[in-house]
Amino acid sequence: MSSRLLTPPSRPRTRPLGRGDLRLLLLALLGQAPRHGYELIQLVSEMFSRVYTPSAGSVYPLLADFEKQRWVTAEEQGGRKRYRITSLGQAQLKLRGSDVEDAQLRARYSARAISKANLPLPVRTAMQRFTHALMERHGRWQDVDAEHVAQLLEQVADLLALDKRDA
Repeated sequence: MSSRLLTPPSRPRTRPLGRGDLRLLLLALLGQAPRHGYELIQLVSEMFSRVYTPSAGSVYPLLADFEKQRWVTAEEQGGRKRYRITSLGQAQLKLRGSDVEDAQLRARYSARAISKANLPLPVRTAMQRFTHALMERHGRWQDVDAEHVAQLLEQVADLLALDKRDA
């Protein structure tokens, strides 16, 4: 992790990603495995719980630039390009390692802020009350209380999972 401290944004930003963050996220994803452009778009979208999805018009020019820089090669596969990071791309990824980690951290903060902002007001209010109540405990818990709270949270998570399957 980077030695620089990053603080979460105090309010949701108008842009889900900072300048250059998509570039770094794509390079990091290609560093993990060869991927198609559409797959990269979907993976970034998953980072944001599908509340934000980068456009093809922002992803494919970056991939073309990666090719131009020789950071990736593109193999034609069934009419689609599959991008594979090169040793030059790996070196770039290593060189920019702390920048990549910072971009990933900013993306996580942004995703959380976007998700929170999209919650219904009653849910957001209840979550704030819950967080406040947790902090008021100052870490002092009886085992029976911790088990009871955990059980209630599991029930809520199960209800949300059921609702998601029904939707």
